Amino acid sequence: MQDRVYIETSVVSYLTSRLSTDMIVAAHQRFTHKWWEERGPRFEMLISELVYREAAAGDPEAARVRVEAVAEFKMLMISEEAVSLAELLTVRGPIPSEHGADALHIAIAAVNGVDYLLTWNCKHLANAAHRSRIQSLVEGASYICPIICTPEELMED
Repeated sequence: MQDRVYIETSVVSYLTSRLSTDMIVAAHQRFTHKWWEERGPRFEMLISELVYREAAAGDPEAARVRVEAVAEFKMLMISEEAVSLAELLTVRGPIPSEHGADALHIAIAAVNGVDYLLTWNCKHLANAAHRSRIQSLVEGASYICPIICTPEELMED
């Protein structure tokens, strides 16, 4: 059975946008393409209703490209369990309430037993300073916390 990876919206955006003139962002975009081509097929790739809504927002042409990139992936629904867990992560955890969508990404992945949450959001998600607190709250709510990481961290070599 393949490991399951939840593809958060920042990964889809980095995959589908024009190459940035910012060197760091451009490097992240290149890692995203490399991961997508070389590692992605080894996983069951999942999105959620939230990812779909975020990907479909904004410039219509860019949104069309983002949505097409994830069109074949299984979509996880936003459940009451996930909403409750997201609230816990914002009320008692390190994620500010104004960034509740970030907490909801974690919660959807955890409630659905996903192995990895792939993201370029290093402020609230793939953040070593927050990782143990997020894991403690998720596991305290009787779920297994997905491994939250960037495409670069999930490369085999």
